[in-house]
Amino acid sequence: MTVAPHNGQIVESGNPAAAHPAEATRHFTWHSEEDTAAFAQRLAAQPVLANAFVTLHGDLGAGKTTLVRHLLRALGVQGRIKSPTYAVVEPHEAPGLSIWHFDFYRFDDPREWEDAGFRDIFANPGLKVAEWPEKAAALTPLADLAIHIEAMDDTERKVTLHAHTATGRSLLQAL
Repeated sequence: MTVAPHNGQIVESGNPAAAHPAEATRHFTWHSEEDTAAFAQRLAAQPVLANAFVTLHGDLGAGKTTLVRHLLRALGVQGRIKSPTYAVVEPHEAPGLSIWHFDFYRFDDPREWEDAGFRDIFANPGLKVAEWPEKAAALTPLADLAIHIEAMDDTERKVTLHAHTATGRSLLQAL
């Protein structure tokens, strides 16, 4: 049972970023999908993203998958980008980068994490992005960056970013 060094513990325990509250949280308002795309471009431009674990939180329709699609395009992913809702994970390749997009929405039991072999994916380098991470309970590594998206109406989103690691704080500061 190994975990990539950047991810720390397997079980979340508290909020390690709380020691640096000024660096740990940022708020944004996206007024349109173009704002979402611009945010994804800024995030994709950060070199430390290449080995980060980013979680996406929000209700159905909040824009989690839309953000991931814009992020993958900004990273150089070509071809069709499918939602992993039924497959649970979709692997992607970008120039010099492996990416795994998880959607744990359909998880009924956190043990499915172990059964699916996801621990091995997290033990290897690459970007991991997970929608509905709470469905995998405390089995996922600690997220470097947690993005919470709240739909205010059809186009406006209130977004809160929480950095839980040094990698996450680096990403947060660059945004």
